Amino acid sequence: MESIFHEKQEGSLCAQHCLNNLLQGEYFTPVDLSSIAHQLDEEERMRMAEGGMASEEYRTFLQQPSGNMDDSGFFSIQVISNALRVWGLELILFNSREYQSLMINPINEKAFICNYKEHWFTIRKLGQQWFNLNSLLTGPELISDTYLALFLAQLQQEGYSIFVIRGNLPECEAEQILGIMRVQQHQRPRLIGEDEAQTSAGRSAALSQSEVVFGVEDEVVDEDDELKKALALSRQDIDVEDEEADLRRAIQLSMQGSQAAGGQRAGQNEALTAEELRKRRQAYFDRQQQQAQPNIPQQPDTKSSGGSGSVNIGSEEDQQQKPSQ
Repeated sequence: MESIFHEKQEGSLCAQHCLNNLLQGEYFTPVDLSSIAHQLDEEERMRMAEGGMASEEYRTFLQQPSGNMDDSGFFSIQVISNALRVWGLELILFNSREYQSLMINPINEKAFICNYKEHWFTIRKLGQQWFNLNSLLTGPELISDTYLALFLAQLQQEGYSIFVIRGNLPECEAEQILGIMRVQQHQRPRLIGEDEAQTSAGRSAALSQSEVVFGVEDEVVDEDDELKKALALSRQDIDVEDEEADLRRAIQLSMQGSQAAGGQRAGQNEALTAEELRKRRQAYFDRQQQQAQPNIPQQPDTKSSGGSGSVNIGSEEDQQQKPSQ
């Protein structure tokens, strides 16, 4: 593949790249093609002057810009055709009746030139293999024999004008090398600028992804803040509930304490009242005994543990029973 000459796109000089890739060398420069374009313009001017230099058509022709070139580097099919004629090469329109009547298989040709609007590129056979030498590619693209006809048909559908190259192309190094060996292409070349576009797209995607990530992080932060707020509120509720519970427990304990204290005080009151009653009762009995002792005669044998009251009662009964006997 390194032996294949391939000029890459510079400005709008696709016609120059197309010719040099076809001829496999730096055969034409912008100056060379400009000279051919000026020559064609002069020939056209002379033909128009035959109708009269004072005619309206001639004056209009002189006011119009060149149809064979422009300041951007574009060159017409007439310039390319005249440039190839120098090498004895001829252009034939691929879809013309003349060529289609020949029923030639495209793989039996030597090269094609393709044009769409202002872009030109070459498809050439080197050795026994076909290559797309488009200057917009980063390198030559291998085309299989089976794909060649499909590729040309696809170009026609896209609006390309295809021209068949007839004649003997100049010898080149790639033709000699590829004539004895075949190449394999594991990775197809990309369009020039595609890597940069993908890089830019990748950067844009990375930026958008980072924005999404930041957005997600912001959402997560917001969710965390909301969660923290909810926890804080729940803690406040819990604290309030705890305070209320503590207050209720304190009130309950104070009530229980009051009841217990009241019960103790009530018990003490009851105990004191019983003690006072007992003391008062004892004092009463003591006073009764003290009052009864001076009236009872001292009879040691007739005393009993039951007290003097029982003795006096017995004697009275005996006194009452005697008359009845």
